[in-house]
Parts: sequence; structure tokens; C-alpha cells
Amino acid sequence: MPLTMGEKIKIICKRRNMTISQLAEDLGQSRQNFSNKLNRDNFTEKELYEIANALDCSFSAKFVMNDTNEEI
Repeated sequence: MPLTMGEKIKIICKRRNMTISQLAEDLGQSRQNFSNKLNRDNFTEKELYEIANALDCSFSAKFVMNDTNEEI
């Protein structure tokens, strides 16, 4: 079963020795609000780019049309 985005973010935080509270602070959010988003796995694409930036990671979200290989 694939990992949720929330699970992936938690893994990267551990590897970066960063707490969820620190990440929330870097994003200008309360720990409680950010923890709720992690638990609900409820992020906008913009938030995912911001989280990636705060974690010194790259993030790519795209659809690839199977018949034309066009990326959207």
C-alpha cells in the first residue's frame, strides 16, 4: 500500500532530525493545525511545494497522459 503524503512528510522530518513542531513553525502554522493536516492527509499542491522547500527537498506533481505522454 502506498504511503500517504502525511507519512512521507513524517519520514523526511525524521531523516532531517526535524520535529513536526519545527516544520509547522517554518511554515508559519500552529503545530496543532499542521498535525491535523498531516493526520487528514489534506494538503494543497501549493502547500506541498512549501513543505518541500522547508525540508530542502524537491516536489513534483503532474499527470502524464498515457496515450501521448503529455505532462500536465
